[in-house]
Amino acid sequence: MEKKTGLIFFPAFDWAISPTHPEREERLLYTRDQIFEEGVMDLPQIREYAPRLASLHDIARVHFCVPRVQSQVTEAHLIAAGSALQLGDAVVSGDIKNGFAMVRPPGHHAMRTVHGNRGFCNINNEAVLVDYLRRRHGLKRIAIIDSDVHHGDGTQDIFYHDPDVLFISFHQDGRTIFPGTGFSHELGGPQAYGTTLNVPMPPGIGDETLEYIVDNLIVPVIKDFKPDFIINSAGQDNHYSDPLGSMRFTARGYADFTRKLNPDMAVLEGGYAIETALPYLNLAIILALARLDYSYVLEPDYWPGRFTENAERASKVHRTVDYLRDVWEKRNSADIDNIFGKGDFYQRKKFIYYDTDYIEEEQIEKVKKCSNCIGYLLIESRGERGYRAPVRILAVTVPFAACEACQQEAYDAYHQAKKKEQYDYVYMQDKSLDTCLNYERDKNHEWSTEG
Repeated sequence: MEKKTGLIFFPAFDWAISPTHPEREERLLYTRDQIFEEGVMDLPQIREYAPRLASLHDIARVHFCVPRVQSQVTEAHLIAAGSALQLGDAVVSGDIKNGFAMVRPPGHHAMRTVHGNRGFCNINNEAVLVDYLRRRHGLKRIAIIDSDVHHGDGTQDIFYHDPDVLFISFHQDGRTIFPGTGFSHELGGPQAYGTTLNVPMPPGIGDETLEYIVDNLIVPVIKDFKPDFIINSAGQDNHYSDPLGSMRFTARGYADFTRKLNPDMAVLEGGYAIETALPYLNLAIILALARLDYSYVLEPDYWPGRFTENAERASKVHRTVDYLRDVWEKRNSADIDNIFGKGDFYQRKKFIYYDTDYIEEEQIEKVKKCSNCIGYLLIESRGERGYRAPVRILAVTVPFAACEACQQEAYDAYHQAKKKEQYDYVYMQDKSLDTCLNYERDKNHEWSTEG
């Protein structure tokens, strides 16, 4: 008998930004009603799981939460991330063929350093899942395909220097929507050039161009990359009725995309047309994952031919896809020194705005250019919220397959930073040993999140 599709629902009744905010529990309640009305949960191809909590260490393996993990997460965040881990375990163990974590709060705008909430996100559920799968199950190569209307800037930030994580995002052009990033020149760092691919789309793009992106970029690149696990960061605000986006995707378009992508896991992200889109989108995605007929799933106000794409805008997307495909095919012969400069470190400066919590972050990121591993990462970050004194941190990340020299250099940087008065908090995140250390200068106190 064919394996089942696993589902987890977690509406997070006790978590909200505000009572009337678009990111609220009704996003899942209408979907739940629709799925029960259609009898989906009674189908033999579907298996429902109860959610579980991620541990604080699962979060610290990915994020530098300022000042500590407990400051940035609620129980709802731990359950949302833990639900992804629950289904991830079930897929890897062979209990199910794939899964869909329909959870909130969302997460794909949460970056490696977390000073607060931005884009409705504190914790990146997909990133927590990726590093959990690599640590717990020994998976190496993982692909994340982000289908949200907003660029998954947090997911990109976390894996920008990791050649073992392929990140592809198609989204509304950042010049017209939050977070203002995700352009085609953002291609990954010197150790991971070409494993970040962004397709910014002009407003008004629909299913026809989505199909072109899938057939001519996503499917062939994934085939070349040969991932051990595929994750769909399943934002649904590219739908034509979404109040925060300006795209024209349909439930049928999303289902066709899901069928062709054939992900091991989908994790819900955005989507704010609570009544007119989400019940139909989620139903169609579930049916596509379960290899069931979704042809009858049709929004009440949609009819074939309702939307006609602008040929010039569609052509622009086609050119971007062709450019990215060329980058991918030539990535191993790229002149890295010419693109990123010579020297032992590649450095970039970033300015990050937390639109929900009104925090301004200034960040300097340095990655060691090592010939024996992908190098360790140093992050100097300064977060400022209104009249409060800025919080200054230094964070160090050691990759999973770190060489001995990089590991030693990284620990030296961590211990030296603890002696400097310029930092309020110093963090060490050693993925090779699964160790997370945190130091608070004012209290001269070091603690660990290992569990």
